[in-house]
Amino acid sequence: MPAFAYRGRDARGGLVVGRLEGADTGAVADQLLAIGVTPVEISPAAESAAIAAPEWWRRLSAPAISDVDVMLFSRQMYSLLKAGVPIMRALAGLQQSANNRSLAEVIGDLRASLDAGRELSAAMRSHPRVFNAFYVSVIRIGETTGELDQSFNRMFGYMEFEKDIRDRIKAAVRYPIIVLVVIVAAVAIVNFFVIPAFAKIFEAQRVPLPLLTRLLIGMSNFFINYWPLMLAALVVAISGVKMYLATEQGRFWWDRHKLRLPLAGPIILRATLARFARSMALAVRAGVPIVQAMSVVAEVVSNSYMALRIHSMRDGIERGETVLRTATASGIFTPVVLEMVSVGEETGELDDLMTEVADMYEREVDYEIKNLAANIEPILTVALGVMVLILALGVFLPMWGLGSAMFKK
Repeated sequence: MPAFAYRGRDARGGLVVGRLEGADTGAVADQLLAIGVTPVEISPAAESAAIAAPEWWRRLSAPAISDVDVMLFSRQMYSLLKAGVPIMRALAGLQQSANNRSLAEVIGDLRASLDAGRELSAAMRSHPRVFNAFYVSVIRIGETTGELDQSFNRMFGYMEFEKDIRDRIKAAVRYPIIVLVVIVAAVAIVNFFVIPAFAKIFEAQRVPLPLLTRLLIGMSNFFINYWPLMLAALVVAISGVKMYLATEQGRFWWDRHKLRLPLAGPIILRATLARFARSMALAVRAGVPIVQAMSVVAEVVSNSYMALRIHSMRDGIERGETVLRTATASGIFTPVVLEMVSVGEETGELDDLMTEVADMYEREVDYEIKNLAANIEPILTVALGVMVLILALGVFLPMWGLGSAMFKK
Protein backbone atom coordinates (compact mmCIF):
# COMPACT_ATOMS: atom_id res chain seq x y z
CA MET A 1 0.00 0.00 0.00
CA PRO A 2 1.15 3.55 -0.62
CA ALA A 3 2.32 5.64 2.34
CA PHE A 4 0.88 9.03 3.21
CA ALA A 5 2.33 11.80 5.39
CA TYR A 6 -0.23 13.50 7.58
CA ARG A 7 -0.63 16.45 9.94
CA GLY A 8 -3.47 16.53 12.41
CA ARG A 9 -4.74 17.62 15.81
CA ASP A 10 -5.46 15.43 18.80
CA ALA A 11 -8.34 15.90 21.26
CA ARG A 12 -6.39 18.62 23.11
CA GLY A 13 -5.51 20.52 19.94
CA GLY A 14 -1.88 19.36 19.91
CA LEU A 15 -0.10 18.93 16.59
CA VAL A 16 0.37 15.33 15.44
CA VAL A 17 2.50 14.37 12.43
CA GLY A 18 3.45 11.01 11.01
CA ARG A 19 3.05 8.46 8.21
CA LEU A 20 0.34 5.87 7.55
CA GLU A 21 -0.29 3.34 4.83
CA GLY A 22 -3.66 3.22 3.13
CA ALA A 23 -5.45 2.70 -0.14
CA ASP A 24 -6.05 6.45 -0.55
CA THR A 25 -6.28 9.66 1.45
CA GLY A 26 -9.84 8.85 2.52
CA ALA A 27 -8.73 5.57 4.07
CA VAL A 28 -5.93 7.34 5.94
CA ALA A 29 -8.39 9.97 7.20
CA ASP A 30 -10.67 7.23 8.49
CA GLN A 31 -7.74 5.65 10.37
CA LEU A 32 -6.85 8.98 11.97
CA LEU A 33 -10.43 9.72 13.03
CA ALA A 34 -10.65 6.26 14.55
CA ILE A 35 -7.72 7.03 16.86
CA GLY A 36 -9.03 10.49 17.81
CA VAL A 37 -6.90 12.60 15.46
CA THR A 38 -8.52 15.24 13.27
CA PRO A 39 -6.63 15.31 9.95
CA VAL A 40 -5.46 18.69 8.71
CA GLU A 41 -3.27 17.71 5.77
CA ILE A 42 -2.70 14.37 4.06
CA SER A 43 -0.28 14.01 1.17
CA PRO A 44 1.56 11.14 -0.51
CA ALA A 45 4.85 10.45 1.27
CA ALA A 46 7.90 10.88 -0.92
CA GLU A 47 9.79 7.66 -1.33
CA SER A 48 13.42 8.10 -0.32
CA ALA A 49 16.15 5.70 0.60
CA ALA A 50 17.83 8.30 2.74
CA ILE A 51 17.34 8.11 6.46
CA ALA A 52 15.39 11.09 7.80
CA ALA A 53 17.24 13.36 10.16
CA PRO A 54 16.34 12.93 13.82
CA GLU A 55 13.85 15.42 15.26
CA TRP A 56 16.40 16.79 17.73
CA TRP A 57 18.89 17.49 14.95
CA ARG A 58 16.22 19.14 12.80
CA ARG A 59 15.31 21.48 15.66
CA LEU A 60 18.96 22.19 16.49
CA SER A 61 19.82 23.07 12.89
CA ALA A 62 16.66 25.12 12.33
CA PRO A 63 17.35 28.85 11.79
CA ALA A 64 16.27 31.19 14.56
CA ILE A 65 13.30 33.49 14.06
CA SER A 66 14.47 37.08 14.52
CA ASP A 67 12.45 40.13 15.48
CA VAL A 68 12.86 41.35 11.89
CA ASP A 69 11.14 38.19 10.63
CA VAL A 70 8.18 38.77 12.96
CA MET A 71 8.10 42.46 12.04
CA LEU A 72 7.94 41.71 8.31
CA PHE A 73 5.33 39.01 8.95
CA SER A 74 3.20 41.61 10.77
CA ARG A 75 3.54 44.13 7.96
CA GLN A 76 2.68 41.57 5.30
CA MET A 77 -0.35 40.35 7.25
CA TYR A 78 -1.56 43.93 7.58
CA SER A 79 -1.24 44.55 3.85
CA LEU A 80 -2.96 41.30 2.88
CA LEU A 81 -5.83 41.62 5.36
CA LYS A 82 -6.36 45.28 4.46
CA ALA A 83 -6.62 44.26 0.80
CA GLY A 84 -9.41 41.85 1.71
CA VAL A 85 -7.46 38.59 1.39
CA PRO A 86 -8.95 35.85 3.64
CA ILE A 87 -6.72 35.04 6.58
CA MET A 88 -6.18 31.39 5.62
CA ARG A 89 -5.15 32.41 2.11
CA ALA A 90 -2.88 35.12 3.51
CA LEU A 91 -1.15 32.66 5.84
CA ALA A 92 -0.76 30.12 3.04
CA GLY A 93 0.90 32.71 0.81
CA LEU A 94 3.26 33.84 3.55
CA GLN A 95 4.17 30.24 4.39
CA GLN A 96 5.16 29.55 0.80
CA SER A 97 7.13 32.79 0.41
CA ALA A 98 8.90 32.70 3.80
CA ASN A 99 12.68 32.53 3.47
CA ASN A 100 13.08 31.34 7.06
CA ARG A 101 12.22 27.65 7.37
CA SER A 102 11.41 27.96 11.06
CA LEU A 103 9.00 30.83 10.42
CA ALA A 104 7.34 28.84 7.64
CA GLU A 105 6.77 25.96 10.07
CA VAL A 106 5.25 28.35 12.64
CA ILE A 107 2.91 29.81 10.00
CA GLY A 108 1.97 26.28 8.96
CA ASP A 109 1.11 25.48 12.57
CA LEU A 110 -1.03 28.63 12.74
CA ARG A 111 -2.91 27.46 9.65
CA ALA A 112 -3.43 24.03 11.16
CA SER A 113 -4.76 25.56 14.37
CA LEU A 114 -7.20 27.74 12.44
CA ASP A 115 -8.33 24.68 10.48
CA ALA A 116 -9.02 22.97 13.80
CA GLY A 117 -11.27 25.86 14.86
CA ARG A 118 -8.89 27.73 17.17
CA GLU A 119 -8.50 31.50 17.16
CA LEU A 120 -5.38 33.09 15.76
CA SER A 121 -4.37 34.60 19.11
CA ALA A 122 -4.75 31.20 20.79
CA ALA A 123 -2.58 29.62 18.10
CA MET A 124 0.07 32.31 18.54
CA ARG A 125 0.10 31.68 22.27
CA SER A 126 1.54 28.23 21.51
CA HIS A 127 4.71 29.94 20.21
CA PRO A 128 5.82 32.25 23.06
CA ARG A 129 9.36 32.56 21.69
CA VAL A 130 8.00 34.08 18.49
CA PHE A 131 4.92 35.97 19.70
CA ASN A 132 5.20 37.40 23.23
CA ALA A 133 2.27 38.03 25.56
CA PHE A 134 1.95 41.64 24.42
CA TYR A 135 1.77 40.63 20.75
CA VAL A 136 -0.87 37.99 21.50
CA SER A 137 -2.95 40.46 23.56
CA VAL A 138 -3.02 43.05 20.76
CA ILE A 139 -3.97 40.41 18.18
CA ARG A 140 -6.69 39.14 20.54
CA ILE A 141 -8.18 42.63 20.78
CA GLY A 142 -8.04 42.93 16.99
CA GLU A 143 -9.99 39.69 16.62
CA THR A 144 -12.60 40.89 19.11
CA THR A 145 -13.09 44.34 17.56
CA GLY A 146 -12.84 43.22 13.93
CA GLU A 147 -9.70 45.31 13.34
CA LEU A 148 -7.17 42.52 12.99
CA ASP A 149 -5.38 44.31 10.16
CA GLN A 150 -4.87 47.40 12.34
CA SER A 151 -3.55 45.22 15.17
CA PHE A 152 -0.88 43.81 12.87
CA ASN A 153 -0.05 47.33 11.69
CA ARG A 154 0.29 48.59 15.28
CA MET A 155 2.60 45.72 16.16
CA PHE A 156 4.70 46.43 13.09
CA GLY A 157 5.11 50.07 14.13
CA TYR A 158 5.91 49.10 17.70
CA MET A 159 8.53 46.51 16.69
CA GLU A 160 10.06 48.97 14.24
CA PHE A 161 10.42 51.47 17.11
CA GLU A 162 12.04 48.78 19.29
CA LYS A 163 14.50 47.83 16.56
CA ASP A 164 15.42 51.47 15.96
CA ILE A 165 16.22 51.99 19.67
CA ARG A 166 18.38 48.85 19.81
CA ASP A 167 20.24 49.72 16.62
CA ARG A 168 21.06 53.24 17.81
CA ILE A 169 22.36 51.98 21.15
CA LYS A 170 24.52 49.37 19.41
CA ALA A 171 25.89 52.02 17.06
CA ALA A 172 26.74 54.29 20.00
CA VAL A 173 28.69 51.66 21.96
CA ARG A 174 30.48 50.20 18.94
CA TYR A 175 33.31 52.76 19.00
CA PRO A 176 34.08 52.45 22.75
CA ILE A 177 34.09 48.64 22.48
CA ILE A 178 36.54 48.76 19.57
CA VAL A 179 38.82 51.09 21.51
CA LEU A 180 38.72 48.85 24.60
CA VAL A 181 39.57 45.81 22.49
CA VAL A 182 42.52 47.66 20.97
CA ILE A 183 43.72 48.67 24.46
CA VAL A 184 43.53 45.08 25.70
CA ALA A 185 45.41 43.85 22.61
CA ALA A 186 48.06 46.54 23.08
CA VAL A 187 48.56 45.66 26.76
CA ALA A 188 48.93 41.97 25.84
CA ILE A 189 51.51 42.70 23.11
CA VAL A 190 53.50 44.98 25.40
CA ASN A 191 53.54 42.47 28.28
CA PHE A 192 54.32 39.40 26.19
CA PHE A 193 56.79 40.84 23.64
CA VAL A 194 57.95 44.42 24.21
CA ILE A 195 58.84 44.47 27.92
CA PRO A 196 60.62 41.05 27.88
CA ALA A 197 62.84 42.28 25.01
CA PHE A 198 63.84 45.43 26.93
CA ALA A 199 64.29 43.40 30.13
CA LYS A 200 66.96 41.27 28.42
CA ILE A 201 68.82 44.41 27.32
CA PHE A 202 68.72 45.91 30.81
CA GLU A 203 69.83 42.64 32.38
CA ALA A 204 72.76 42.30 29.97
CA GLN A 205 73.93 45.86 30.65
CA ARG A 206 73.30 45.55 34.40
CA VAL A 207 71.59 48.91 34.51
CA PRO A 208 70.01 49.90 37.87
CA LEU A 209 66.28 49.90 37.28
CA PRO A 210 63.80 52.39 38.74
CA LEU A 211 60.80 51.17 40.70
CA LEU A 212 58.35 51.73 37.82
CA THR A 213 60.43 49.60 35.45
CA ARG A 214 60.74 46.81 38.00
CA LEU A 215 56.97 46.85 38.42
CA LEU A 216 56.41 46.60 34.66
CA ILE A 217 58.88 43.73 34.33
CA GLY A 218 57.30 41.93 37.29
CA MET A 219 53.84 42.34 35.78
CA SER A 220 55.11 41.07 32.43
CA ASN A 221 56.69 38.00 34.08
CA PHE A 222 53.44 37.35 35.93
CA PHE A 223 51.46 37.47 32.67
CA ILE A 224 53.92 35.17 30.88
CA ASN A 225 54.11 32.58 33.68
CA TYR A 226 50.48 32.52 34.79
CA TRP A 227 48.43 33.44 31.73
CA PRO A 228 46.78 29.97 31.54
CA LEU A 229 45.59 30.33 35.15
CA MET A 230 44.43 33.90 34.48
CA LEU A 231 42.53 32.78 31.40
CA ALA A 232 40.91 29.92 33.34
CA ALA A 233 40.00 32.30 36.18
CA LEU A 234 38.47 34.72 33.65
CA VAL A 235 36.38 31.95 32.08
CA VAL A 236 35.22 30.76 35.51
CA ALA A 237 34.37 34.32 36.57
CA ILE A 238 32.38 35.01 33.39
CA SER A 239 30.54 31.69 33.71
CA GLY A 240 29.76 32.41 37.37
CA VAL A 241 28.43 35.86 36.56
CA LYS A 242 26.25 34.46 33.76
CA MET A 243 24.87 31.76 36.07
CA TYR A 244 24.09 34.34 38.75
CA LEU A 245 22.43 36.71 36.28
CA ALA A 246 20.34 33.79 34.98
CA THR A 247 18.73 33.48 38.42
CA GLU A 248 15.75 35.63 39.36
CA GLN A 249 17.69 37.39 42.12
CA GLY A 250 20.71 38.06 39.92
CA ARG A 251 18.61 39.35 37.04
CA PHE A 252 16.74 41.70 39.37
CA TRP A 253 20.03 42.97 40.86
CA TRP A 254 21.52 43.67 37.43
CA ASP A 255 18.33 45.21 36.01
CA ARG A 256 18.23 47.58 38.96
CA HIS A 257 21.89 48.61 38.99
CA LYS A 258 22.38 48.95 35.24
CA LEU A 259 19.95 51.89 35.36
CA ARG A 260 22.51 53.66 37.58
CA LEU A 261 25.58 53.04 35.45
CA PRO A 262 27.53 56.18 34.56
CA LEU A 263 26.84 57.43 31.04
CA ALA A 264 24.92 54.32 29.94
CA GLY A 265 22.45 54.21 32.86
CA PRO A 266 20.37 57.26 31.86
CA ILE A 267 20.14 55.99 28.28
CA ILE A 268 18.94 52.56 29.41
CA LEU A 269 16.41 54.14 31.78
CA ARG A 270 14.97 56.50 29.15
CA ALA A 271 14.86 53.74 26.53
CA THR A 272 13.00 51.49 28.98
CA LEU A 273 10.52 54.25 29.83
CA ALA A 274 10.01 54.98 26.14
CA ARG A 275 9.28 51.28 25.59
CA PHE A 276 6.82 51.33 28.49
CA ALA A 277 5.01 54.45 27.26
CA ARG A 278 4.85 53.21 23.67
CA SER A 279 3.51 49.84 24.79
CA MET A 280 0.88 51.43 27.04
CA ALA A 281 -0.26 53.76 24.27
CA LEU A 282 -0.57 50.86 21.85
CA ALA A 283 -2.43 48.67 24.37
CA VAL A 284 -4.88 51.41 25.41
CA ARG A 285 -5.53 52.41 21.78
CA ALA A 286 -6.14 48.75 20.89
CA GLY A 287 -8.77 48.52 23.64
CA VAL A 288 -6.87 46.43 26.18
CA PRO A 289 -8.18 47.11 29.74
CA ILE A 290 -5.62 49.20 31.61
CA VAL A 291 -5.08 46.60 34.36
CA GLN A 292 -4.42 43.88 31.78
CA ALA A 293 -2.30 46.31 29.78
CA MET A 294 -0.10 46.91 32.81
CA SER A 295 0.45 43.16 33.17
CA VAL A 296 1.49 42.57 29.58
CA VAL A 297 3.56 45.77 29.36
CA ALA A 298 5.54 44.68 32.43
CA GLU A 299 6.77 41.73 30.38
CA VAL A 300 7.63 43.88 27.37
CA VAL A 301 10.00 46.31 29.15
CA SER A 302 12.57 43.47 29.58
CA ASN A 303 13.67 44.77 32.97
CA SER A 304 12.58 42.92 36.12
CA TYR A 305 13.12 45.98 38.34
CA MET A 306 10.95 48.17 36.11
CA ALA A 307 8.44 45.32 35.81
CA LEU A 308 8.11 45.30 39.61
CA ARG A 309 7.37 49.04 39.56
CA ILE A 310 4.77 48.58 36.83
CA HIS A 311 3.13 45.75 38.76
CA SER A 312 2.91 48.05 41.78
CA MET A 313 1.16 50.61 39.56
CA ARG A 314 -1.26 47.91 38.40
CA ASP A 315 -2.00 46.90 41.99
CA GLY A 316 -2.73 50.52 42.87
CA ILE A 317 -5.13 50.88 39.94
CA GLU A 318 -6.89 47.68 41.01
CA ARG A 319 -7.39 49.25 44.45
CA GLY A 320 -9.14 52.19 42.80
CA GLU A 321 -6.25 54.68 42.71
CA THR A 322 -5.71 56.95 39.73
CA VAL A 323 -3.05 56.39 37.12
CA LEU A 324 -1.40 59.67 38.16
CA ARG A 325 -1.15 58.63 41.80
CA THR A 326 0.29 55.21 41.02
CA ALA A 327 2.74 56.72 38.52
CA THR A 328 3.89 59.24 41.14
CA ALA A 329 4.33 56.51 43.76
CA SER A 330 6.45 54.44 41.38
CA GLY A 331 9.17 57.12 41.44
CA ILE A 332 10.32 56.46 37.87
CA PHE A 333 8.73 59.38 36.00
CA THR A 334 9.73 63.03 35.83
CA PRO A 335 7.28 65.81 36.89
CA VAL A 336 6.71 66.78 33.24
CA VAL A 337 5.66 63.24 32.37
CA LEU A 338 3.42 63.05 35.43
CA GLU A 339 1.69 66.25 34.34
CA MET A 340 1.08 64.79 30.88
CA VAL A 341 -0.32 61.60 32.44
CA SER A 342 -2.65 63.72 34.59
CA VAL A 343 -3.95 65.63 31.57
CA GLY A 344 -4.42 62.42 29.59
CA GLU A 345 -6.35 60.78 32.41
CA GLU A 346 -8.64 63.79 32.85
CA THR A 347 -9.38 64.19 29.14
CA GLY A 348 -9.69 60.47 28.39
CA GLU A 349 -6.85 60.64 25.88
CA LEU A 350 -4.30 58.64 27.81
CA ASP A 351 -3.13 56.80 24.69
CA ASP A 352 -2.28 60.04 22.87
CA LEU A 353 -0.49 61.49 25.90
CA MET A 354 1.47 58.26 26.42
CA THR A 355 2.50 58.43 22.76
CA GLU A 356 3.81 61.95 23.37
CA VAL A 357 5.66 60.69 26.45
CA ALA A 358 7.24 57.95 24.34
CA ASP A 359 8.23 60.49 21.68
CA MET A 360 9.77 62.73 24.34
CA TYR A 361 11.81 59.91 25.85
CA GLU A 362 12.81 58.75 22.38
CA ARG A 363 14.15 62.23 21.56
CA GLU A 364 16.08 62.25 24.84
CA VAL A 365 17.52 58.79 24.05
CA ASP A 366 18.53 60.00 20.59
CA TYR A 367 20.25 63.05 22.10
CA GLU A 368 22.04 60.99 24.76
CA ILE A 369 23.20 58.43 22.19
CA LYS A 370 24.59 61.15 19.93
CA ASN A 371 26.54 62.58 22.88
CA LEU A 372 27.62 59.20 24.25
CA ALA A 373 30.68 58.94 22.03
CA ALA A 374 31.63 62.54 22.84
CA ASN A 375 31.35 61.81 26.58
CA ILE A 376 33.34 58.58 26.42
CA GLU A 377 36.08 59.90 24.14
CA PRO A 378 37.83 62.06 26.80
CA ILE A 379 37.83 59.14 29.26
CA LEU A 380 39.37 56.82 26.68
CA THR A 381 41.88 59.48 25.66
CA VAL A 382 43.01 59.97 29.27
CA ALA A 383 43.24 56.20 29.79
CA LEU A 384 45.37 55.80 26.67
CA GLY A 385 47.56 58.73 27.68
CA VAL A 386 48.17 57.31 31.16
CA MET A 387 49.01 53.88 29.74
CA VAL A 388 51.45 55.33 27.20
CA LEU A 389 53.06 57.53 29.89
CA ILE A 390 53.59 54.59 32.24
CA LEU A 391 55.10 52.46 29.49
CA ALA A 392 57.29 55.29 28.23
CA LEU A 393 58.66 56.13 31.66
CA GLY A 394 59.10 52.48 32.60
CA VAL A 395 60.94 51.56 29.41
CA PHE A 396 62.89 54.70 28.51
CA LEU A 397 64.07 55.86 31.94
CA PRO A 398 66.58 52.97 32.19
CA MET A 399 67.68 53.65 28.61
CA TRP A 400 68.32 57.27 29.48
CA GLY A 401 70.29 56.11 32.50
CA LEU A 402 72.26 53.73 30.29
CA GLY A 403 73.02 56.52 27.81
CA SER A 404 74.17 58.87 30.60
CA ALA A 405 76.52 56.20 31.96
CA MET A 406 78.06 55.65 28.53
CA PHE A 407 78.67 59.37 28.03
CA LYS A 408 80.39 59.63 31.43
CA LYS A 409 82.78 56.88 30.41
